[in-house]
Amino acid sequence: MGHEIAHALREHSREQLSQAMAAQTAIGVASALLGGWLGAGTSEIANTAYDSVIATKFSRVDESEADRIGLELAARAGYDPRAGVSLWQKMIKADQSGKQPEFLSTHPAEANRVKQIEALLPTVMPLYEAARRA
Repeated sequence: MGHEIAHALREHSREQLSQAMAAQTAIGVASALLGGWLGAGTSEIANTAYDSVIATKFSRVDESEADRIGLELAARAGYDPRAGVSLWQKMIKADQSGKQPEFLSTHPAEANRVKQIEALLPTVMPLYEAARRA
């Protein structure tokens, strides 16, 4: 829940839409200027490259940010942040299918999410403990 609230607070959807519109404009201008020289299909190749490499990188960054902020929000609300580790470990066990490489995915790899949560636990555990005392 904290993860999704973090997306809304950081306006990730708006940001991604803005980035996509800027990229489409740049690709369109470049295609118009260079299309005859580079040949047909240039803009399709550029769009595919953008979607496959650049847009997925932005999305992974947004997902990691939402994970960090969401973990803090959950801890401040009195939810044990250690539960995030067990959640992702269960997700890893449940999904043993062949995953695509992280660089082609819009989300960080589950194992990397576990590592990030574990690294943040010393920071968010005091927030959780304070929330439990309140």
